[in-house]
Amino acid sequence: MISVVVPTYNEEQNIERCLASLADQTVPRETYEIIVVDGDSKDRTRELAEPLADQVFIQTSKRVGGARNDGAMAAKGDIIATTDADCILPRDWVERIGRDFAERDIVQLYGTVYPIEDSFRNRLSLLGANTFSRLGYYTRTIYFTLGCNTAFDREAFVRAGMYRCIDAGDDLEIAQRMRKLGKVHLDPRLKVGFSMRRYQQFGTLKSLWEWFYIVLRGGEAGGTTYTQREYK
Repeated sequence: MISVVVPTYNEEQNIERCLASLADQTVPRETYEIIVVDGDSKDRTRELAEPLADQVFIQTSKRVGGARNDGAMAAKGDIIATTDADCILPRDWVERIGRDFAERDIVQLYGTVYPIEDSFRNRLSLLGANTFSRLGYYTRTIYFTLGCNTAFDREAFVRAGMYRCIDAGDDLEIAQRMRKLGKVHLDPRLKVGFSMRRYQQFGTLKSLWEWFYIVLRGGEAGGTTYTQREYK
């Protein structure tokens, strides 16, 4: 069993598209479960998610890392996979996760991203992110394990202490703890469609600067607004 955890907050515009892609996988539906953990949305997110998910509930822990932790604690699976509500999952996503864990002795798996809003600028931005991810992996320095496209051995994930409930950088930080328990593996063929809405609305350079600023502060945003933003 693979448990897919999807954190949400005011995602009525995207949640059905995301969950529909998760429901249309190459493996039987009974071999994986979908868990939506909501940050107390003020729109119809939970209502729209109910017919497509196995569990939908309001998170009790803080921030997106806490939502993923809450989902992991409610999960039945031996593998915990995470994605975001504004992502689109390819049809073989769940199958590839299962195959990687079956064929490799790993505790964490992650992949790459491509832009849903296709343009040269967006492709160039994510080419940079994917290149940074590969360089970090092959030099064994930084594991850029985006929360929208990663999976864990559940027992190792819990033993490592799960995600820190911080504003940004939790996906970098968890990999450093996971690697102490076993192998963290990058599969470049494990791809998800990634929404560029943050960068289109708030600007790429500004968004990246905010992210780096928060990470350098140990994950605490201070006066910077980064999470639970309102999108047009």
